[in-house]
Amino acid sequence: MIVITSPHNDKLKEIRRLQRRRERRFVAEGEDLLQAAVDAGWPAVYELRAGIDVEQGLLDGVSALGSGTRALGVYEQHWAKAPTGPVCIALWGVHDPGNVGTVLRSALAFGAASVAIGPDTADPFGPKAVRASMGAIFEVPVARVASVAQLPQPRIALVARGGEPLRGPKEGTLVLGAERQGLPSDVVEACDAAASIAIAGDSLNAAMAATVGLYEWTRVAHP
Repeated sequence: MIVITSPHNDKLKEIRRLQRRRERRFVAEGEDLLQAAVDAGWPAVYELRAGIDVEQGLLDGVSALGSGTRALGVYEQHWAKAPTGPVCIALWGVHDPGNVGTVLRSALAFGAASVAIGPDTADPFGPKAVRASMGAIFEVPVARVASVAQLPQPRIALVARGGEPLRGPKEGTLVLGAERQGLPSDVVEACDAAASIAIAGDSLNAAMAATVGLYEWTRVAHP
């Protein structure tokens, strides 16, 4: 087996490039994420493991983690043709990739069938989103959408104020906006209804709102 000893290796060049910009491939770092891909049946284009495939220092040099990594993999992106139900969560204008990744993790935890990535939303295959998903990126289908009309019905806009209290069990799409701006008014109007989460403070960040919303929306009501 040939161990990579040069920083000019083509695989290391590709990884550095993928850490910076969006392409058809993406990088997952850490043994847990690589195992999650295996468990989901998502094959790597290639994997690099420190001391086996590449020198540790060189692997640290291409890592997006401050502490470096012992293993990473490069994968092809998989996009679903369309979001599906019975439960979908749609993100509109959620800029923080960490929030996007955490929403994927919550979607997996609460059994959502898909996550729809709306306009001006961070890339779910970006390094920070992939890490925050804790492997959910390999299990929850993601689909790009340009309009509310592409989402499974009924479409419920999650708003900070107004609408009915969010309750479950429900089917359809829960549509979520950014923490500060919330959903654009035209998106709220295009949805079938609006709902809110009862909280004492001013707001929740997008990932927390999605998590609480999915819990409320999917939990079985007790008699």
